[in-house]
Amino acid sequence: MSESAFSRLALIVAVAVGAHGTTVLIRYLSRRVVRARLRSEAKARTITGFLTSIVVFAIWFAAFGFVLSELGVSLATYFASASVIGLAVSFGSQGVVQDMITGLTVVFSDLIDVGDMVDIGGQVGIVEAVGMRFTVLINFSGAHVFVPNRNISNVINYPKGYVRAYLDARVPADEARVGEAERALRSIASAAHDQFPGILLLPPTYEGRIRPSGGAPLMRIKFRVWPGQGAVIEGPIKAAVVQALKALDPDYADWMVTVHYRAEPMTDEPDRRLPRPFAVERRSVPPGR
Repeated sequence: MSESAFSRLALIVAVAVGAHGTTVLIRYLSRRVVRARLRSEAKARTITGFLTSIVVFAIWFAAFGFVLSELGVSLATYFASASVIGLAVSFGSQGVVQDMITGLTVVFSDLIDVGDMVDIGGQVGIVEAVGMRFTVLINFSGAHVFVPNRNISNVINYPKGYVRAYLDARVPADEARVGEAERALRSIASAAHDQFPGILLLPPTYEGRIRPSGGAPLMRIKFRVWPGQGAVIEGPIKAAVVQALKALDPDYADWMVTVHYRAEPMTDEPDRRLPRPFAVERRSVPPGR
């Protein structure tokens, strides 16, 4: 082997080693920098992987072109071939590109995070991973749902991780039976959580007796339920309450027990209400003010 050929081979090896070392250093630095700025490990991993892949591709693309030029291949031919291949790939992978762009938008906008309870296009579950192509949810049945990022259009995020449901039962007419009715409701609430722990994410709480303005006194149970699984409360739990109260008062009717839902406020302050539209606030102002 001539000295010129040996020098050229050594240069090619040095470029390859340098490119490999540079990519390793970039991966290490990107992990350190991004993770220091993001609290979410999953988002840091997603952004790091994406940015690192772009830089590594650019480094190896340049290194491979340099090697080909040393072997006598025209760089114009190399870039022309790469352009044709890139154009063909781009036409065949439009969905992949859309997934990646949407994935980056989701990550940078903090729309969702790992561990959030979300509803994405009708798929309700806990976010397990936010990737460049798919967002992975664990649904109510424990199955993994892979949602392509390009399909993320409507997102509902439940900040508390559940939906709050109230079961209101009218207080029996016989005052002597009220104590028994309250004990029955507490017992049913406790048994319901033991029977449906996956649906009732926290133990139900008996809120006591309340008196709505202008209405009959009620006994209230508060549930924290998996979104979309309220049928358990409206079905067997409500039926058990009605049956227990009918045993105390034969005239007790089904319509005396109601179930309604409301999102959990971000604060535990009892007087904090969810926001109302401006038009509602304006109409609530007394005339003449």
